[in-house]
Amino acid sequence: MEPPPPQSPRDEHPHTHSHSSTSIPTTGTCCKCGGATTHAPPSQSPTSWPDLSSPPAYRPIRAPALNLPPNNTQAIILTPVPQSQEVPTITPPFHFQIPSKKITSPDDIRKFHDSPTSKNFLGFIVALSESIRGRKISDPCHESATVSNIVFIIENLSLWVDQIPPVQQSSRYGNISYRTWHERLTENAKSFMLQFLPEDLKSSTIEIVPYFTDSFGNSSRIDYGTGHETNFAAWLYCLARMGIIKEEDYQAVVARVFVKYLDLMRKLQLVYCLEPAGSHGVWGLDDYHFLPFIFGSSQLIDHKYMKPKSIHNEDILDNFSSEYMYLSCIGFIKKVKKGPFAEHSPLLDDISAVPNWKKVNSGMLKMYKAEVLEKVPIMQHFLFGWLIKWE
Repeated sequence: MEPPPPQSPRDEHPHTHSHSSTSIPTTGTCCKCGGATTHAPPSQSPTSWPDLSSPPAYRPIRAPALNLPPNNTQAIILTPVPQSQEVPTITPPFHFQIPSKKITSPDDIRKFHDSPTSKNFLGFIVALSESIRGRKISDPCHESATVSNIVFIIENLSLWVDQIPPVQQSSRYGNISYRTWHERLTENAKSFMLQFLPEDLKSSTIEIVPYFTDSFGNSSRIDYGTGHETNFAAWLYCLARMGIIKEEDYQAVVARVFVKYLDLMRKLQLVYCLEPAGSHGVWGLDDYHFLPFIFGSSQLIDHKYMKPKSIHNEDILDNFSSEYMYLSCIGFIKKVKKGPFAEHSPLLDDISAVPNWKKVNSGMLKMYKAEVLEKVPIMQHFLFGWLIKWE
């Protein structure tokens, strides 16, 4: 005779309760057969049920790229693409003055953006972008003595970082050695300017030095962001207003000067752990920079092989980051941020789906106007003097 089959756990205890067929309200279900029962359900917490697996990890639905009001993204899309403008050069008599802050409210922002000064400054940035269109960083270009001087100055600033090492401290961000570096910058800024200013423009140091010293971060907060980067562009714009930088210099201004500036800022960010100033966080474009995405996307317009989606190809990043700023930015972000790219840089990941670089470039220009030049928290630190007028 065969032994009886083993009892299942369900059969170990007799199923003795009765199922209600009356109108008595039920308060639970039978854990063995699933039918309604008059017995109250167990009082233990669901999290203590041994037979249940833990709930799946919660993954939120992706928020819109950029932390913006819902209608602002549409407004950016509908905005016309900014156009390049010729920078008007100053003529004597000169009235250089100490620049000061003027923007404190959205009304001030509107006044600034309705002014010829604002349109011409943005037009200057567009002109710089167009000068590098379809060109590699290493491509030969006209390099004036002024451009060479500025490159030499930035190389000096980079050497100072090696001479002023970071101190050991407990906090992650903001190494206080940066303040020593910035103090040396402030002390030497005027003499740097005098290296390339002609005699009749040497008095301009009173106005252009503040833009320069505020281009490399804030020494009190030990931070850096797109506002400081905009100050560097404003300093270059002042030089163009004075005729020291000419249109034939624009390609070198981007490929030589700005590339050196970008290298220096990355060095400062890594060595002194500069905190991002006013970053959008995960939904922003980048913690520190914006302009290299404008210039870098212009470089890649009509490239035969590289498309916006090429940023996901590690071989392309490894082989071409030294020639194209956009790829260099992506490579740097992947170096300093951990985890999937789509999670820590969702906006850049979205942009990689755009069909061509021309659309990327025009979108970047519109976004720069809306997300940098039209933001009070950034532009409240912007300076106005005689070269960049508050009108």
